[in-house]
Amino acid sequence: MKRLDANELRAWKALIGAHATAVESIEARLSEAGLPPLGWYDVLWTLYRSEDRRLRPHELAREVVVSRSWLSRLSDRLVKEGLIEREQCPSDRRGMFLVLTDAGEATLRRMWPVLEPAIRDHFVRHLTCPTTLAEILEPIARAAVVAEPAAATKA
Repeated sequence: MKRLDANELRAWKALIGAHATAVESIEARLSEAGLPPLGWYDVLWTLYRSEDRRLRPHELAREVVVSRSWLSRLSDRLVKEGLIEREQCPSDRRGMFLVLTDAGEATLRRMWPVLEPAIRDHFVRHLTCPTTLAEILEPIARAAVVAEPAAATKA
């Protein structure tokens, strides 16, 4: 297998470093405002924009691109805080939905006025062409999601 060249490795390190720095800065801004972490917003927003504001846990995990164990712990916390509810699936007695509550929607509405300028300050203002970056990163994200089931069956 071909080794990574210097530019490929540089691009990888820049992506990882930019992600870590931006997320850390955005998390600090949310914390200073007394708001929950960015991961909470991602889960709540994904439920908000889904049909009937509900998803099965595996669907939610795929949408927010997190591990099922992390989502399970976070879901427990969000239920405890009253931001989501677990609801039995009528067509599958063993299945359940995670459902956004009114309190979860209210939390989203409180978070966005802090989150939007934080994203702008720590990410968007550094972009020369957001469309190009999105066009580069979206296929990478899609490939990772498509590859996930194949990797899981090998384990």
